Amino acid sequence: MDYLPVFLRLDGQSVLIVGGGQVALRKADSLLRAGARVKVVAPHLHPELEERAARGEIAHVAREFSETLLGDAVAVVAATDQRLINEAVAAAARSARVPVNVVDDRELSSFIFPAIIDRSPIVVAVGSSGHSPVLATRVRAQIEALLPARLGALARFLGAQREVVRRRLSHFARRRFWERLVDGPVATQVLSGDEASAQRTLAREYLREQLTTARGANRAALGEVYLIGAGPGDPDLLTLRALQLLGQADVILYDRLVSSEVLERARRDAERIFVGKDQGESSQQERIHALMVQLAREGKRVARLKGGDPFIFGRGGEEIEFLSAHGIPYVVVPGITAALGAAAAAALPLTHRRLARSVTFVSGHTDDGALPDWRFFANPHHTVVFYMGVAQLPTIVARLRAAGAAAAHPVAIIERATLPEQRILRGVLGNIIQLATERQIEPPALLIVGDVAAFEATDLDLAICAGAVA
Repeated sequence: MDYLPVFLRLDGQSVLIVGGGQVALRKADSLLRAGARVKVVAPHLHPELEERAARGEIAHVAREFSETLLGDAVAVVAATDQRLINEAVAAAARSARVPVNVVDDRELSSFIFPAIIDRSPIVVAVGSSGHSPVLATRVRAQIEALLPARLGALARFLGAQREVVRRRLSHFARRRFWERLVDGPVATQVLSGDEASAQRTLAREYLREQLTTARGANRAALGEVYLIGAGPGDPDLLTLRALQLLGQADVILYDRLVSSEVLERARRDAERIFVGKDQGESSQQERIHALMVQLAREGKRVARLKGGDPFIFGRGGEEIEFLSAHGIPYVVVPGITAALGAAAAAALPLTHRRLARSVTFVSGHTDDGALPDWRFFANPHHTVVFYMGVAQLPTIVARLRAAGAAAAHPVAIIERATLPEQRILRGVLGNIIQLATERQIEPPALLIVGDVAAFEATDLDLAICAGAVA
């Protein structure tokens, strides 16, 4: 290591910044968040620094730097664009044995500012020993994406229990208890913002620990289930919450629409159980219900990983009903449903002010009695997305035609949307069956019906988009 990572307590301590520009402003912000008393030495200040000085948040010394200004500073930052001034500040700090940071000059610095992930009281620092601050920032962003936004709330919640745990539990039992809280439903509930449920779960954990200790048993604590939407297939479309929970799940129950690339994002040592269903195989859902409850009662964290979104033709509603009836804690993590993923991948807007102002998602396996009037679907200005509709394509086309849809009614089929082998087939009701047969289109594929299915961005559209971006 070129530098020893150290977290310096600055609360109430004096830190000197030499320089009054944009860089000095950034350093002052970081130091103020750490509770430091900041003194800025510069003839002139950035407007935001002037405002802070006017509010009494920082002290301003409107003069050039001199060694006498070091005073009781515990650290010094040189943030000017003048090499000679920075060298003088560094020399004075070294002479006074005060740590100094010269911005963008590792040779003159005795300490550096890392890239910081602030989930106070959890703080993560990433450094490159001054070689590549941009790379350190990029690594920070990658780590930050994996850390829940409410991680600090969890740390405070657990911190409030330290004295209680110390009094109630033996030294040997404490670590096991803390691990169970951090890895179990208590943490999940706090991270989701439900601290009231977390308090109730915590009370049960205390009771369970007492009973386990009294009986001398080693029973597993109750686990939990995560219903996670895996999106349409591209692993980069997983949500941050999905990645976080996949990283801590002990068991993954996955269906046939979950790509191998998505599974690769799960914890390496997690057990993987395939629970995909064939069409008409109703008993498999009952097996999934039983598995989730059994594994959770064994104390395991179970990820029920579904293609798309759990609540859009994913039977997520049935599963949370079953889990709730059996007292199993669960968390639902939405995913990018297939319709949105496929439409984006094919550049087909599901709604468009000129073409369609409404959209309906329909299961291709649904019987007539469960569907609205097919005349509603036959309106070309209304977008209809049929899930699992390729196998029923002749029936769907016949019903739309019978409801009044023209032979020229636009249709698009997106096969294996968002994946490298994605294929997009465009046609109309009059020829889509023949085209799908010739191209040997196979599930998983999505059927989009309506004027938007013929949409292609024109030069005008592209110019408007470019203008919006600019």
